Amino acid sequence: MQKEAREAFNRLFTEKKYQEFVKSIEASFPGSLDFRVAETPVFVPADLKAKLLEASEDIIATILSDGFKEKNDRAVPPGQRVPGENAHSSFLAIDYAICKDESGELVPQLIELQGFPSIFGYQAFLSESFRKHFDVPENFDYCFGADSYETYAKKLKRLILGNEDPENVILLEIFPDKQKTRIDFEVTEQMLGIKPVCYTKLIREGRQLFYYQNGRKIQVKRIYNRLIFDDLLNYPELQTNYHFTDDVDVAWVGHPNWFFRISKFIMPYLSGKYVPETRFVSDYQNDFPSDLENYVLKPLFSFAGSGVNLHVTRPILKALPDPQNYILQKKVKYEPIIQAPDGLVKCEIRLMYGWEDKAAKPELLISLSRLSRGEMIGVRFNKDFTWVGGSATFFE
Repeated sequence: MQKEAREAFNRLFTEKKYQEFVKSIEASFPGSLDFRVAETPVFVPADLKAKLLEASEDIIATILSDGFKEKNDRAVPPGQRVPGENAHSSFLAIDYAICKDESGELVPQLIELQGFPSIFGYQAFLSESFRKHFDVPENFDYCFGADSYETYAKKLKRLILGNEDPENVILLEIFPDKQKTRIDFEVTEQMLGIKPVCYTKLIREGRQLFYYQNGRKIQVKRIYNRLIFDDLLNYPELQTNYHFTDDVDVAWVGHPNWFFRISKFIMPYLSGKYVPETRFVSDYQNDFPSDLENYVLKPLFSFAGSGVNLHVTRPILKALPDPQNYILQKKVKYEPIIQAPDGLVKCEIRLMYGWEDKAAKPELLISLSRLSRGEMIGVRFNKDFTWVGGSATFFE
């Protein structure tokens, strides 16, 4: 997006460089890279960076406002409320489409947000890899409030480990070795010293949790949660010693309840020039907009784009059995703005925040970007394309 940086990168880009770059990632973590890495990072100009930060500050102000937690109490589904909820989310991830306004200026438009951790480890590793293999201008940085990979890792360690020994902190997932994001688990283990542990391997004894490592029974005192508990519905026959709603003596980093509280659920409560019009379907009381072709329908309780309907009709809306659990959001037009050798590519940027328990507000740590030529951002909409996929973001 930043003209000079883009032109310089494209001028020096070769397919051989890209293949060597990808091979270096695969060599560092064999068998773990399970999604496409784009050929280029995103270079964000200073004026767009300022708008992204402004948009997020407005959203954070709403999250910090009086009565916010009471408004979203319904967001936590019955039967999925986990004990031990902390005062605020440990993480915040905010997704923006990059668009153009009426005057042709680049602007962010909110797509989604979540009180859930993203790929904090992998994004730092990926950004460093881009710097090693390509010429990234020195006046562009990928992290915030940290001047090096090591400083960034220290911030992440303080957030996730707190004062605990790494062996007493686990990264929790369901079958972590089968997850598409497993490369992030490996980077995180290398960076912080914490093991990915499968939900099925946790052992509860009274109010304490344990896991086994090399024949040793180790107490779990802190959980870096990467498990979306809705995913457990995909395993109806799952037998476990511990159930996530059990009241146990652990501290959660990324408490499961905040995944629901800060989510699509709060979008109808947000407003501003960077937030598209969004309402609960139930609020329309069947008096739907006449231009439904300009709206997208999203279920509140879904992840990674599942259940999103880009082609909304009145019969679809009227047939919803639980309209209070869906939002109707004004479509935004992703502007193809990143120059690839064979055309322009759309872009989405996620700003990723950490929020220590005693901190007054979240702190922006890093970001990710996703490049697309398809109807939506995501792997299944970009098959057989180049210059698409997950990437790093460098800010002027």
